[in-house]
Amino acid sequence: MPDAMPDPEPETVGPPPGNAWWARVANVSRPTMTVYTPKGLNTGAAVVVFPGGGYQILAMDLEGTEVCDWLTSRGISCVLLKYRVPDSGPTMKDGHRYYPKVQTALQDAQRTIGLLRQQAGQYGIDPHKIGVIGFSAGGHLVAAVSTHFAQRTYRPVDDADGLSSRPDFAMAIYPGHLWVHEDDDDATRHETDLSLRPDIHVTRDTPPTFLLQAEDDDVDGVEQSLAYYVALQKAGVPTEMHLYAQGGHAFGLRPTNHPISHWPVLAEQWLRTIGILKPE
Repeated sequence: MPDAMPDPEPETVGPPPGNAWWARVANVSRPTMTVYTPKGLNTGAAVVVFPGGGYQILAMDLEGTEVCDWLTSRGISCVLLKYRVPDSGPTMKDGHRYYPKVQTALQDAQRTIGLLRQQAGQYGIDPHKIGVIGFSAGGHLVAAVSTHFAQRTYRPVDDADGLSSRPDFAMAIYPGHLWVHEDDDDATRHETDLSLRPDIHVTRDTPPTFLLQAEDDDVDGVEQSLAYYVALQKAGVPTEMHLYAQGGHAFGLRPTNHPISHWPVLAEQWLRTIGILKPE
């Protein structure tokens, strides 16, 4: 991975009080990619997973290993990216939006996709069926890598960086940091303005995208998905969006009493629709 600086080793800490248990990893200075091979039939498809955590920590089980268990059970190779944190992308610091001069999480995502394409034959992966999925801040990273692939955002390291870092498909689950007005004190003044933040530039070459969010998400409001959806539609990018009345934030694949918990079935159907998986 590019430009990793010596720092404290990653640490695993517990959940905030009152929340269901999920393992959090902090202080990642050396990014890693862990490959999970399919269980049973190999479809040739692969997905790089971006856990969320506000670009401060990483929810490595809730939005990482548990997602890989689902994907590999469907014959899809999974690559879990432990990208650099903290402050590696747009985040909140001291009550204000902070934009790092260099988005190191995006660097790690670009590098991972290039490496995966380079090593696709080794893992039985079709280099034209490599997608990404991300949750919360990881959903922003999905949008970032889907719109920043014309060139690397770091100095090339080897031949892998000469390969495309464009995902072939993308899934953003309760994404954050996308709507330009999310930090306004009176966001209702802008409820009809669904513009994206300036770091996300959607074009017609942005990959087909699946969006999912709950309307009662009080961490990243539904405007995040709506803003990205509007931009994708204007650019003519094939997009499927699912909004649910209830579900909150950071539910991953864990079962709840809300219909939104069935979203993996919708995602699998979408993957068949765009030709990544074969029809049942």
